[in-house]
Formats: sequence, C-alpha cells, structure tokens
Amino acid sequence: MSMEPVEVVRAIVVSIPAGSVASYGEIGRLAGVGPRQAGRLVARLDEDVPWWRVVYADGTPATCHDGGARALLEAEGVPFRDGRVDIGKIRGDGIPGQE
Repeated sequence: MSMEPVEVVRAIVVSIPAGSVASYGEIGRLAGVGPRQAGRLVARLDEDVPWWRVVYADGTPATCHDGGARALLEAEGVPFRDGRVDIGKIRGDGIPGQE
C-alpha cells in the first residue's frame, strides 16, 4: 500500500537535520509533487514536525504556522543574510542522501 502525499512529505521533512533546510522544490521532487503542492502539504503538518526547515528556493523562510520559521531556524544556528537563509553556507546539509 502506498502512502498518501502528505505522509510522504512528512517523512521527508522529518529527515531534515536540525540546522539544515530543504526547499519546497526539493521536497516536491522527492515526494513526486510540484513545489506548490509541497508547500500546501507542509502547511498541513503538525507543529511537532520541523516544517520550519523547509524554505523557498531563494532562502525565504516559510510563512505558514503563523510565520515563526525564522526564529526557529535561528535557534538551530541556521545562518541568514539579507533576511533569507544563507543557502550557500549550508548547501549539502539538508536531506540525508540528497547532497
């Protein structure tokens, strides 16, 4: 039996280590959905799933879950530059096995 898309997205998001991020596009590619659908599915995740580790392709933090992503990312030591995650400093640290 195959998993529902939201369950696939949940499993992917849970695999992102603290201090790392993945883009909606990366999540979508792994889940077999587009980036926008990945965003909608991430927005549906429970608070105990690290949804804040999913960012837009340009490093802009998620705006779902009342916009608390930046503070949560900063607490994990994720570097920011000009209001966005400094992707260049953490590239390759995201989803295990997807470097």
